[in-house]
Amino acid sequence: MERGQKRNTPLIPQSMRALDQLKYQVAQELGIQTPSNGYWGTMTTRDTGAIGGHITRKLVALAEQPLAGR
Repeated sequence: MERGQKRNTPLIPQSMRALDQLKYQVAQELGIQTPSNGYWGTMTTRDTGAIGGHITRKLVALAEQPLAGR
């Protein structure tokens, strides 16, 4: 794979917008200041890890709902 080439392209392009909204929502819930310029690279690893962990928990819970018969 060429350097700089993106591997993880979504199957549904609209899902990227929804995940981005979820990222900002979770950051707000956790009280983490989001970057005004959209660049997350200057944030601490702890903060971005907390956001990612909560996103994963929410996505797993959403996927488990149909299995639980709700």
